[in-house]
Amino acid sequence: MRPGPPGRILDRVMDETEFWELIDRTRELTGGDPEEHADALVDALKQLDPDAVLDFARHFESRMNRSYRWDVWGAAWVLMDGASDDAFEYFRCWLIGRGRDVFEGALHEPDDLADLLDDFDEETDGEAEALGYVSDEAYEQLTGLEAPPLDLPPPPPEPAGPPLDFESERVLADRFPRLWERYREE
Repeated sequence: MRPGPPGRILDRVMDETEFWELIDRTRELTGGDPEEHADALVDALKQLDPDAVLDFARHFESRMNRSYRWDVWGAAWVLMDGASDDAFEYFRCWLIGRGRDVFEGALHEPDDLADLLDDFDEETDGEAEALGYVSDEAYEQLTGLEAPPLDLPPPPPEPAGPPLDFESERVLADRFPRLWERYREE
């Protein structure tokens, strides 16, 4: 490490565990409110070296790409009673913001969100667009420059896995029985 401003960590690579610890710590500080969570993440990232901020961005984008799947979109559709392309993107940001256990559990089996989420209010949960911009904002505040490209593979052109008919309640109820029972059956 080289010396830097007080409180700032320089020349440090952020690993996956540190990524998730930062997500968890800032979420807990803010009670999980997505806007406040994003602000807290920007503040925390500004304490790091710009390269570590870019590492955070790589971790985040990698998880966005991993979660770009039809079955995850179907779970979002059930939880939110519909999810456009943009809503699904913001849902994936929100899913990452819930932390490693929820995120990895949802990727293992999206219907497990019925058990992984304590509660879900479609009016206030499932959308965290601001989390998708925290690394860009922190990098710009640290350096005065726009963040450079991340040198990651491009996002997939289509969600992974077999497509689902989101307009069919039967398809969704069969594929996500626990989510359907908990959030859609009346």
